[in-house]
Amino acid sequence: MYLQVSAMSSGDSSGDGGKWLDAHYDPMAGLYTFSSCVDLAELSGDGESRLLVGDLGSGSAGMKLKVYRGTSLTSESTLLDLPSGVVAFFMDLHEPRIPAVAVASGPCIYVYKNLRPYFKFTLPSLQVNTLEQDVWQQVREGQIDPLTLKEMLESIRRKADVPLSMRSLRFLSLDPDEMDDYVQLHKQQPIRRQTVITCISTLKKSTADDDGVSCLVIGTESCDVYVLDPEAFIILSKMSLPAAPSFMDVTGQFDVEFRITVACRNGNIYILRRPKEENSPLGKRLWRTVLAAPITTMAAMDLPTRGFQAVLLGLANCEVQLYRDKNLLSTIKTPDVVTSICFGRYGREDGTLIMTTRAGGLIVKILKRTAVFDDRDGAPGPPQAQSIRLNVPKKTKLYVDQTLRERESGAAMHRAFQMDLSRLRLAAAKAYVKALESSLTPVSSSLSEPLKMNAVVQGLGPTFKLTLNVQNTAACRPVMNLAVSFLYDESLYRVKNPFLRIPLLVPGLIYPIQTFVECTSDKGIADIIKVFVLHEGRSSPLLTAHINMPVSEGLTLN
Repeated sequence: MYLQVSAMSSGDSSGDGGKWLDAHYDPMAGLYTFSSCVDLAELSGDGESRLLVGDLGSGSAGMKLKVYRGTSLTSESTLLDLPSGVVAFFMDLHEPRIPAVAVASGPCIYVYKNLRPYFKFTLPSLQVNTLEQDVWQQVREGQIDPLTLKEMLESIRRKADVPLSMRSLRFLSLDPDEMDDYVQLHKQQPIRRQTVITCISTLKKSTADDDGVSCLVIGTESCDVYVLDPEAFIILSKMSLPAAPSFMDVTGQFDVEFRITVACRNGNIYILRRPKEENSPLGKRLWRTVLAAPITTMAAMDLPTRGFQAVLLGLANCEVQLYRDKNLLSTIKTPDVVTSICFGRYGREDGTLIMTTRAGGLIVKILKRTAVFDDRDGAPGPPQAQSIRLNVPKKTKLYVDQTLRERESGAAMHRAFQMDLSRLRLAAAKAYVKALESSLTPVSSSLSEPLKMNAVVQGLGPTFKLTLNVQNTAACRPVMNLAVSFLYDESLYRVKNPFLRIPLLVPGLIYPIQTFVECTSDKGIADIIKVFVLHEGRSSPLLTAHINMPVSEGLTLN
């Protein structure tokens, strides 16, 4: 099966950045449906996927299950009620591996195998209000007229815990001149209260394989969720919700562990697990994106071959936007408002996007194999790193206790901190003044002889080469009449020239002064040699340096 593809130029009016190919567009297809009623499945075993569409028709007539192969309609089956969902699933392990099709319509699920009717499952009936039964019994016996019946049913609907049946609800919606005929037609029939299916999905039975056997998961108007056995079509599990479900997302396996995420009409999201629902208050909104128009439909975009997952949104301004997290990756402009979206393998193309429009049109696009989506393609605003969540550790008991202590003794802790800080500043100032007064720093504090010195020790021993780099840091004044003296332990070291005169120091230049130090001890120990830069006629040194001599390795080797 091949789709007729028209290549798009870089300036295509669809505005998708040249990532999609126009495969097919039929504005007169006459498909009126939603995303929940569209699915893709390989129904013939030939390796080509077909398009399944639950067509709503006019809303009161013309409901059909349609099957497309490529661009042509190959099969259609009449439905008795409006479809609320269409899914393809494997119900057994028979060969060849061809999935069945389940159509949720009203209170029933119609199962098709090889596109032929195979099984019909009907939801169990619900409890009927006893007061409603008594009222209809009085009508059957001729004790009350239709107007009295309407008043009594309205009173029951306002006060009773059990909702009215569909027969009574339809009766309350009739005009007064239509009530008598309706009562004569239905008063002899038993009252039944039947719910309807609002959403449908599939759940793997025991394995996560693509062709593994799947259970049907259905949500009903009576706020219940059922899990059905795929072969016997019996109810495996029943779970109740506070409100009627609208959308479902199912993951896991029924025999192992599963999770059903349900969005309900009360605006809440619930997570269902075995054996009951999980209504956790820990759910937090990670981010929020404001769109240019209301959302009309949405669907997942999954490309396993590329490891790519995103969400397709249909908007009321005739656009389809592709989002990964909160980043806008691509925008597709459509000729009409899109009402349903389906992405997957169609025919032999893995990346096929199928859309239907409000006017009944059918649009098919194919993702280019060279298409690359960048998270920054259409995401204005702050940088992406700002959206990365920080791995904040949990609060420990020690942290909580410390927080309470700081809250109760905050003033005293602040005073103690300020006192300790003042003591630290005072000790630092005293040490700094002492260093300046005794010239214990390698930088001179004298304004007339601003000097700087550093020492380098070279060698392994027992003889070391000691180099002193002396620099005059004045702007334009030379320094003269300087000398260098060494103070050391004579039992450990012997300096070749313990007293050296320094020549005139020109500003900015570094003068290396070298001498040799010999270690005379064989004990393998080291000591400090003090170096003083002196000025003739003064008793206090200008600079002082303490040199930590290394251990003589030469004597150790000998």
